[in-house]
Amino acid sequence: MRYFLYKLSSFFITIVLVSMIIFFVFQLLPGNPAHIILGMDADPAQVAQLEKQLGLDRSPVERYADWVRGLLQGDLGESLRYQLPVSDILTDRIPVTSSLAILSLIITLLIGIPLGIFIARSDGKWMSVFLNIVTQLGISIPPFWFGFMLILVFGVTLQLFPTYGYVPWSEDFFGAFQSFFLPSLAIAIGNIAIVIRYLRNTILDQAKMDYVRTARVKGLKERTILYGHILRNSLIPVLTIMGLLVADTLGGSIIIENVFSLPGLGNLLIQSITSRDFPLVQSMVLYIAILVLFINFIVDLLYKLVDPRIRLKG
Repeated sequence: MRYFLYKLSSFFITIVLVSMIIFFVFQLLPGNPAHIILGMDADPAQVAQLEKQLGLDRSPVERYADWVRGLLQGDLGESLRYQLPVSDILTDRIPVTSSLAILSLIITLLIGIPLGIFIARSDGKWMSVFLNIVTQLGISIPPFWFGFMLILVFGVTLQLFPTYGYVPWSEDFFGAFQSFFLPSLAIAIGNIAIVIRYLRNTILDQAKMDYVRTARVKGLKERTILYGHILRNSLIPVLTIMGLLVADTLGGSIIIENVFSLPGLGNLLIQSITSRDFPLVQSMVLYIAILVLFINFIVDLLYKLVDPRIRLKG
């Protein structure tokens, strides 16, 4: 319980610090939202009036306090570009990015963990050497290149998947899966390579430990040793990597959503930064940051389940 409370308090303190960094960094960016809305040739009196209306004439500390107060009340402000509540805009976009990230992580786990185990068990054989070369390529090549190649092969040549666009899950489950599969796979390929390499190396290191030799002396089957002992101890570094891969997945979605024309947060974030739509940008970045922190918080709790030896100082 003490471990949980410590991690929970660290989670909320980090959110507060992140919100401060996000808000004040955006205040340093060049460009006046009032000028962007009215145009660079707008009358100074009109600009001053709009700045007052938007609260830009107040100090950054006052604006930050108002922003946090609104966040606690569920009011994220109004978009300067769309003239709509930020919460309404995010409600339409979050399911797209969330679906992309979740499907990408599922693909990563379903492919990465079995292949990591297979490569570790066949270490030194030609298939293991071949897969090691493939994983190195997967780590080196950026996701957007995989996206273009997947579109060319599976979208244009084989015509098995759509090359762009988005179908909501509520309208057509299979159509939604088709629209998300290629972009999710494009993000997952590099993550799969990372999981494979970390899991392989960890399994090989654990296989040299004394407890494995003791288990063999007791007559336990190799399959039981692998899945009952080695794999469990190998999951801690993999959990660490998965926490980091969530941030990488969300970052990769910004580019991939534009490649596949998906109406998610990534596409919206680029447009909002260009138009200096600070209320919308701040809320999106804060949402992504909270999601990453929450996943890492869950990972910390899973550490405790996987390895009960972890104490508060861990």
